[in-house]
Amino acid sequence: MMKIFIISLAALLWAITLQAQIQGKAYESKTLSSNILKMDRKYAIYLPADYESSDLSYPILYLLHPAGPANTIPNQQSWLYYGELKQYLDKAIGSGEIVPMIVVTPDANLESKRISYFNDPEGDFNFEDFFFTEFIPFIEKNYRCRTEKDSRAIAGASLGGAAVMQYAVHQPDKFSVACALSAAVRKYDFEYLKKKYPNVSGKILTDWYKPYDVITYFENLPEETECKIKWYICCGDDDLLSPNSALLHTVLKKKGIEHEFRIQDGAHDWPYWRNVLPEFMMFVSDSFRK
Repeated sequence: MMKIFIISLAALLWAITLQAQIQGKAYESKTLSSNILKMDRKYAIYLPADYESSDLSYPILYLLHPAGPANTIPNQQSWLYYGELKQYLDKAIGSGEIVPMIVVTPDANLESKRISYFNDPEGDFNFEDFFFTEFIPFIEKNYRCRTEKDSRAIAGASLGGAAVMQYAVHQPDKFSVACALSAAVRKYDFEYLKKKYPNVSGKILTDWYKPYDVITYFENLPEETECKIKWYICCGDDDLLSPNSALLHTVLKKKGIEHEFRIQDGAHDWPYWRNVLPEFMMFVSDSFRK
């Protein structure tokens, strides 16, 4: 009996040790200083299990958080807390379902004002400039991530999904893959924008929004325009923004731009984004494998 107990205990300890070896590390609240934003900004980062024990460099996914939904705290921790990101990555990387990768989420929550991935029309929160000029170079300098386009992807939900489309359009040489989940994309809507920016004139809002109107951007492209980005677009069938994603899909289809489009069961919330996490992560990973 004692021998069986010892063998069982040894097996349990071995299993615990093995499990620990395949778990990555998630840092929820790292900080960098931004000259552009004139403040410190936080970010969360996931490093795969063998990051500290190897000299390998890894592909990287920039994963943008949403601006909601209600009763949540949208910031750099959202994907770790509500999206259960670490649990999924540990399991999927450990099983070989996806390749080991670094995943990082910047905090786009300017708490006293709004959440924004844009260069703000009021000129006091130029997050897009920060993201490309300071954030990506900082991450690539301080972590062993690959820096070529084929090893860099971007994904995000809701407002983060809109930013995915906008960033990939603005900087097409930066990312090989772009995954927009429940993207808050919309054509120019003066009433909507005026509510968000009541102190900005209509003329400034019109000019400012032009580069962020990705639907109109694609509408104006010549047909069969070559696109070197792999697009993945999805939304829930109960999402009030689903018509916008469907319109974007229709425009891309008309222009002959290859993309994956999904409408699944779900709403504009974390249960939906958790459900689609494995599919879009495999889409990203498959691109990294090639």
